[in-house]
Amino acid sequence: MRKKLAIANWKMNKSRAETREFCQQLRQVAPDLTGVEVVICPPFTSLDVVAQELGDTEMRWGAQNCFWERQGAYTGEISPLMLRDLGCSYVILGHSERRQILGETDAVINRKLIAAIEAGLIPVLCVGESLQERENHRAREVVKEQLDQDLRNLVAPAGGLVIAYEPIWAIGTGVNASSDDAQEMISFIRERLAQYLGREFAAGTPILYGGSVNSNNIAEIMAEEDIDGALIGGASLQADSFAAIARLIANA
Repeated sequence: MRKKLAIANWKMNKSRAETREFCQQLRQVAPDLTGVEVVICPPFTSLDVVAQELGDTEMRWGAQNCFWERQGAYTGEISPLMLRDLGCSYVILGHSERRQILGETDAVINRKLIAAIEAGLIPVLCVGESLQERENHRAREVVKEQLDQDLRNLVAPAGGLVIAYEPIWAIGTGVNASSDDAQEMISFIRERLAQYLGREFAAGTPILYGGSVNSNNIAEIMAEEDIDGALIGGASLQADSFAAIARLIANA
C-alpha cells in the first residue's frame, strides 16, 4: 500500500514566530492524526523552528529547494547535506514558480534531484502544464518531456521518490483540476515512471495532486485510485484548515 501524504508548501510566508505558533496549533488540532504522513515545508529561515516544535512527533519537515553540490563557493545556495543536518526528510524540486519565475530548467532540476537523493532526502518532484498547453492538447506531451529530463540517469532511489502533479493554471487561482483530469494525468505519470524505474517502484511511489487544494475538494480528489495525497499551498498556512485536509486524506 502506498503512503498517503499531506505536504504543506508555505512558499515565502511566515516569520519564525508565526511558524512556532502554527506548529503549536497543529499539535493541538491534530494530536491523533494517523494514516497520513504530514510534512511541513517552510522557508529555509524557519526549518530549525519546525524541527524544534515537531521533532518529538511523527510529522516530518522539508525544504522548498536545494542546490546540486554538497558544499563550496556557491553564494546564497543551500546544499542537500545542510538540509539533512536540519533534520529534513523531504525537499520540493521543480515547482512551477521556480520554473517560471526563476527560469529553472529541467537539466538543473535533474542535477538537484540526484544530489538530494544522494544526501538521503526524499525529493518531491513537481510537474505540470500551463493552461495554454492544456487547451492546445499538449498536457501529456509537456509532462512527459518534464519527466524525461528530470529523471534522466536516475536509478530507483532506495529512500523513495514523490511526484506532485500541479497544473500551473490551478496554482493559487482557486480553480482546481477536476478529479477526472487529475486522475488521468497521474495515471499517465505512473505509467511513465514504470518505464523509467520499473513497474514495482512506480506502483509504490506516492503521486500527489497540487493546485488550489482545500477541504472542500480534497475528498473528491482522493477518491481517485492513483492519487495519494496533496501538495498544499495557501490552505496550509492555517493550522486548522491544513489539519482538516490532512484528516480527509487519511480517511480516504
